[in-house]
Amino acid sequence: MLSLTLAVSVFVAAWAVTGLYLRYALKMRLLDIPNERSSHTFATPRGGGVGFIVTSLSGFVGLGCFGWMNWSAVVALTTSGVLVALVGYFDDRQPIPPRWRLLVHFAAAACVLGWLRGMPDISLGGIVLFVGWSGYVMGAFFLVWVLNLTNFMDGIDGLAAVEAISVFAGGVVLYWTTVAGTDHWIGPLVLVFAIMGFLWWNWPPAKIFMGDVGSGFLGLMMGALSLEAGWTIPALFWSWLILLGVFVVDATVTLLRRVAHAENIFQPHRSHAYQHLARRLGQHQAVTIIVAAINWFWLFPIAFCVAKGWLGGLTGVSIAYSPLVAVVIWLKAGRPDTSYTEHNLLRHND
Repeated sequence: MLSLTLAVSVFVAAWAVTGLYLRYALKMRLLDIPNERSSHTFATPRGGGVGFIVTSLSGFVGLGCFGWMNWSAVVALTTSGVLVALVGYFDDRQPIPPRWRLLVHFAAAACVLGWLRGMPDISLGGIVLFVGWSGYVMGAFFLVWVLNLTNFMDGIDGLAAVEAISVFAGGVVLYWTTVAGTDHWIGPLVLVFAIMGFLWWNWPPAKIFMGDVGSGFLGLMMGALSLEAGWTIPALFWSWLILLGVFVVDATVTLLRRVAHAENIFQPHRSHAYQHLARRLGQHQAVTIIVAAINWFWLFPIAFCVAKGWLGGLTGVSIAYSPLVAVVIWLKAGRPDTSYTEHNLLRHND
């Protein structure tokens, strides 16, 4: 009953706050204007991630006050989340140089690692590797990469929201089925329903985009909660890494191929695999549904097997990622869209 009440309350609050922000964004002309690198053709309000950020962070604090969520996790998620949300909020209005954004991102990562005791020990082939102080460095780069790749992958209606819901909901199920007596599932559950409230407005064709304020926040939350899962059971870190597979593979392959072709990696582009696929299909909704299906029917079963100890972590990641790598290469991730014309622009972008 507590879980149901919490879920409904968070969903309604996020839905309402996003709706109010939509009216504010329209009034203040806070719009994403289409350009040659956009996947939408109409000016659309952005910054809607404020809805699920305010709702989820308020939920974390409330849960901490009632003793239903560990205060170390509450402080880690709220302090780091506010930092990333603020830099994203201002970047949505006036672009901030990458070096300053990265500085804030690493500061946020330091907050997470400080309160969560760094990077969890890594289980590898039945052996647990104690990472020690080196884990802080590894963890910082991991968090900053997941944060930024989520921003890279936030390019069509509903995609980043659906990915985050899949990852957090998958994490909740893994906790319920593998760990007895833990309350770590409640944080991801709050995020699931907060994002669902936003997705009501963001589902194709989107009425509002989450913006950098939202995508950066979601990336940090996914990275931070994967570390917390690893501290609970080492195998769960691998499981969360598997759940992140679509975004990790597409963003990483795209970046590596752009670097190989000496392209400016800080310049906006439309060369991710999901963007190529959206242009082939001529719509966003189909791509978002395909990604959700991959998450639940391919990645989650493998993540579950790893969490239960039926598969090794590295083996599970290899099995999960291999076909995804092949698909994104086939979709020409990291290669320019040579068939681009103004008439091929899709209607909306996320």
